[in-house]
Amino acid sequence: MKVEDEERIAADLAKIMAMICIRNTRLEDLHAGEQPVTLTGDYSDVNVIDATGQTIPWSTVSHIDDAQMADLMRDIVNRLFTFHMRRDDLRFRDHLDRWMTASNKWDNPVLDTAFLEAVAELGVPRKG
Repeated sequence: MKVEDEERIAADLAKIMAMICIRNTRLEDLHAGEQPVTLTGDYSDVNVIDATGQTIPWSTVSHIDDAQMADLMRDIVNRLFTFHMRRDDLRFRDHLDRWMTASNKWDNPVLDTAFLEAVAELGVPRKG
């Protein structure tokens, strides 16, 4: 297989997996809701006041709690597992084809060099 074809297939697969296995999960619930207004553009002018009256800068506040993170990761792992287990099912592939139209509008992915460097630091051999 040509390198260009391999890259195109990997990009398409990454986008469709991101859409149906990550974006369309509880992440949508976390994204929903009212967003704070920032006049500086970097949210340095936004604070959260908690139930005890503590003022927390937006840049340091946790935006999801541990239970929400656990639920989100459970959703993502289950969807990725399901994706891999059903990838050869024709009805599942038809479903993917319908979502592919939307995910193809996303930017093409690029290699995450920070991720590759972190893997290299662990001593894990990498391809290429």
